Amino acid sequence: MSDQPSAVAPPTGVEPDLAHHGDAEATAGLIDLAVNVRRARPPAWLADPIAATLTDLARYPDPAPARAAVAARHRRHPNEVLLTAGAAEGFVLIAQALRGVHRPVVVHPQFTEPEAALRAAGHPVERVLLDAADGFRLDPSRVPADADLVMIGNPTNPTSVLHPAQTVAALARPGRVLVVDEAFADTTIVPGHPGEPESLAERRDLPGLLVVRSLTKTWGLAGLRIGYLIGATELLSRLAAVQPLWAVSTPALAAASACASAVAVQAERAIAAELAADREHLVARLAELPGVRVVGRPASAFVLLHLPGATPIRAALRERGWAVRRGDTFPGLGPDWLRVAVRDRNTTDAFIDVLRETMEA
Repeated sequence: MSDQPSAVAPPTGVEPDLAHHGDAEATAGLIDLAVNVRRARPPAWLADPIAATLTDLARYPDPAPARAAVAARHRRHPNEVLLTAGAAEGFVLIAQALRGVHRPVVVHPQFTEPEAALRAAGHPVERVLLDAADGFRLDPSRVPADADLVMIGNPTNPTSVLHPAQTVAALARPGRVLVVDEAFADTTIVPGHPGEPESLAERRDLPGLLVVRSLTKTWGLAGLRIGYLIGATELLSRLAAVQPLWAVSTPALAAASACASAVAVQAERAIAAELAADREHLVARLAELPGVRVVGRPASAFVLLHLPGATPIRAALRERGWAVRRGDTFPGLGPDWLRVAVRDRNTTDAFIDVLRETMEA
C-alpha cells in the first residue's frame, strides 16, 4: 500500500449536508422511493415476540439472550457482539471511544453518519473518494498507509456497490481499526452462495475489524432502533464503556433474538432473491430512458442514478407524488445524482412512466 495520502481534505466551498437523510424526502402523501427500509408487515415470528414484551416493560432490559443469539448466528462469541440502538448509535460509540486515533479516513460516497459522528466528536476526517468512472470500485492502495481508522460501507449506500470481501479485508492491518458498515449485507445474494456474499462478520483473523450491522432495513424496524457491532472483545469493551446504560430497549432485544433465528435467516435469503429480481427489473426499465445512467453494479435495495438536471426533476417528481433521494448530500457526488429504492415491479413501472413524462416535460 502506498503511504502517499490519496485522501482529500474537505473542500473549502459548500460542504454536503451530512445530516440529511432519506426520511426528510419521504414526507406524508408521497410514494416513498427515498428510504431503503422494506415496507412489508413483520411476520408473526417477529411481531409476536416484540408484542409480548409490552406486558413486561417495568423490567430493565437484559441484553444477554439477544447477544448470544446474534453471536450464534455469526459464529462468534457473545463477548464479540455489542447490541446498539440502530447502526447509527454504533458510529457514535466508535467516534466517542476512539478519540486517540490521529488519522481517520472515510471512504466515500457512503452513508454520511460515520463521518458526521466523527466530526461531532472532534475528529479531523479525511476522505477517499471512489471514482464513478470506475464503477465506484474500491482500490485499497488509495487509503493512506498510516490511517489508523478507516470506515467503508459494503454494500455501500448510496452506490449499491458490493466490494469483494478480500478487497475490503486488504484494508485491515495492525494498529488500524477497520469499520465495515454492513447494514445492507442481508440484502445481497449470489446464486449458489448459501449465505451473505462478501460479508466479513464471521472473520476473526483480521486485526482491528469492526462490523456494523442493522436489523431495521429488511425487517422494517427503523422505528424500533436495533443494530449491533461485531469485533474483538477488547475493542468492543472500549465502545461499551461509552454506551449509555440500557441503550437497547426490551422490544428491540426481542427483535434481535428473533432476527437471529434460523427461520429469519432463511426468510432473509428468500427476500434477497426476490429483491434481486425486482432490482434487475428496475435497472432494465431505467435503461430505457435516454440520459439516465446506472453507475456501478447495484447489489442492494437501492440504485444510484446519474441524471443531468436531477434537481429540478426531483422537485417535479415530488409535485407528482413521488419521493426519491437527492445525491448531492453525499461526498463525492453532486446535484446530478439520485438514489432510488427498489420496490415491487408494479411500483417500478408506474415510477418509470412518471419519470419519463417528467424528463420529457
